[in-house]
Parts: sequence; C-alpha cells; structure tokens
Amino acid sequence: MSAINKVVLAYSGGLDTSVIAKWLQETYDCEVVTFTADIGQGEEVEPARAKAKALGIKEIYIDDLREEYVRDFVYPMFRANTIYEGEYLLGTSIARPLIAKRLIEIANETGADAISHGATGKGNDQVRFELGAYALKPGIKVIAPWREWDLNSREKLMAYCEQHNIPVDFSSKKKKSPYSMDANLLHISYEGGNLEDPYWEAEEDMWRWSVSPEAAPDKPTYIELGYKNGDPVTLDGKELSPATMLETLNKLAGDNGIGRLDLVENRYVGMKSRGCYETPGGTILLRAHRAIESITLDREVAHLKDELMPRYAKLIYNGYWWSPERKMLQAAIDESQAFVNGVVRLKLYKGNVIVVGRKSENSLFDEAIATFEDDAGAYDQKDAEGFIKLNALRMRIAANKGRSQL
Repeated sequence: MSAINKVVLAYSGGLDTSVIAKWLQETYDCEVVTFTADIGQGEEVEPARAKAKALGIKEIYIDDLREEYVRDFVYPMFRANTIYEGEYLLGTSIARPLIAKRLIEIANETGADAISHGATGKGNDQVRFELGAYALKPGIKVIAPWREWDLNSREKLMAYCEQHNIPVDFSSKKKKSPYSMDANLLHISYEGGNLEDPYWEAEEDMWRWSVSPEAAPDKPTYIELGYKNGDPVTLDGKELSPATMLETLNKLAGDNGIGRLDLVENRYVGMKSRGCYETPGGTILLRAHRAIESITLDREVAHLKDELMPRYAKLIYNGYWWSPERKMLQAAIDESQAFVNGVVRLKLYKGNVIVVGRKSENSLFDEAIATFEDDAGAYDQKDAEGFIKLNALRMRIAANKGRSQL
C-alpha cells in the first residue's frame, strides 16, 4: 500500500504532465488533484479541465493568478531593479514561487500529502518549486517523476500515452516550435534545439512577442508611466491594474522591437545553459523605474540598493523567494520606495527604450544648486577645496611616508 494517498500535480494539459498524471495513479496508487495556473502564458487553460477529466481526475483546479502574479511577485522584484548576471530579467524564476504557494494551498484544502511537478532533474525549476514547497509546508512530500522514471524521451512519452490510452491532442496548437518554451505575463523563453549551440543565431520566426528592431516602425512611440511607491500605476494618465499594465506594455514594446535577449546563464545545478528570452514590458519597467529613482532616491540609498541587487537576484533565480533573507532584503527595498513617485516619459524606438523626461513632487533634484548658470549663492564653490583635501588626507599621508604610487 502506497504511503501517498493524494497528490496535487502542477498540470498544463500537455504531453509531459498528462503522462505524469497517469504515472502517479499507477505508480503510487493514489488520487491525483490537478492544478493549472493562468499566469498570462497566452494559451487557453480551460482545455486542461477536459483532459484531466479524461484521465479520471475528480478534483481539478484552474486558477486565474495573473493579477496576483504581477502585483505580489513581479512588481516587488522590479522595485529592486533586479537582473541576473547583468542581463536576465528572471521571467521564469519569479513565476515559480507563486505556483509553489498555490500547490501548497491546494494540498491543504484537499488534504493531499504530496505535490508533484514536471520539472526535469537538470534544470532550476525543480529547485524553485521544491524550496518553495518545503518553506511553506515542511512535511510535504514532493514527487518529481523526471528523477524517478525512465521515460526520458518524447518517443517514450508518446508510447506511454498510446499504451495507456492517454488523450493528448496537439492538433489545436499553433505551428509547432522546435524549442522548449515557457511563457507568462513577464516573458517567454526558448531553449533546446539549435539553441544548444551557443554560436547559432536564432531564426527570426522563433520570436513570438516582438518584431525585429529592423522591422519596427520608423516613427517613435512616446509613453508616460506614472509611479506610486515604486510601482507603475498609470500609463499615459490612465490607471491600469498590474496585469493589464504589463500586458499593455508587452504589446507596445513588442511592436517596437524591444525586449529580446540571447543569454548563456549559469544554472544553480552547475551547468551553463543558453536561452533566448522576450521580456518586452519588463524591459520598459526596468528602465523607467531606474529613471524615477534617479530623481527621488538619496544617493547612498540608491547605491546600497545597487550593491544588494545581485544578491537579491541570485536568491530569486535559485529559488529562495520564500527564504528569510529574501524577505529581509524586500523589507529594505520596499522601505526605500516611499518617495519613488512621479512620471517618467519614454521614447520607444527600434529596440530601444529611451528615457526623455522624469518629474516628481518628491524630486531631490535642485535646479538652483545644479545649474551651470548663476546659482545666486545656493552653493559655495569654495567649500569644495576643504572637502577635497580631507578626502585626500590618507593618500597624502601615505605619500609623505614614502608610499609613492609612481
């Protein structure tokens, strides 16, 4: 008799998770609950219900998490101006803690004693899902079929489907991509296939969300983003919900060839991996947020945030969203955003996000002091002499003691 009575499966309705659902029933002789999350992947999620029913699943969860995803995960991350290894905007990484949270919530609601996912044993997602699950429910059992079974190829998965009469319908899907893709409201990623050669240039027809910069309009698009406490709340003066904001920015940026990235990154498990990403709206958000912070943040606060950001980014990439150290950093980051209010004006043009203006009632920019014209005594330039000498004191002492730098 299996020790597992009920398991909650993160279920997309595709080949892998359909096989997993049946495999769990057979291998563990347990009841399976499916959970399908709508986080803006751009595909219908409701068909997963019929597919789950065909597998004999009685408890089926299909949840629209788009607003929660952007409000509680994407926006807090962007308050830190977060990028991993100088480029990656963490579109896949930031979605995983939300899915882990909902898996545990459903496990609690249904009395399940295990959760399961379709992440492979080579990638980061297995770590992200499981670290989140253990942080939220320490005693939960996690079943990762890719680390247990021998169904390690598409051919074997298809044979399993045929053997067990699993209905996997691919006819409704658009043009089949040769790449492994993952999408949500923040980004879409492409891996595998020809991209496994890091010198291979991705084909133009691979990209789904953006035109090439060469094909973008010759006329720039101007937009204004309004910020409150570090989060974008208005677009051209109109209030938008978090999910609607990101969805709208994705369209505007994609139409202007913005947001493409080709990256070789370092996975947490130790290997290097090449991926291509489209993060159109996120690219705008990063540039705009830094622009509004440039006039509203104190210098040392801004510099400290920049020093903390790589550590914060690594925590998210490696799956530590629910860790105490990430929460501690988030508290500091959120505290810094109290006066990050105002409007940023941007020009979108052929793959570029260009800041052309910023204003705020909380601005620390003082034109009377910064001007190159007559400042009417607002700043005494003579003060600079003592300031410079004091800062040079230690170096002058060292030089006088024979520690010449020449």
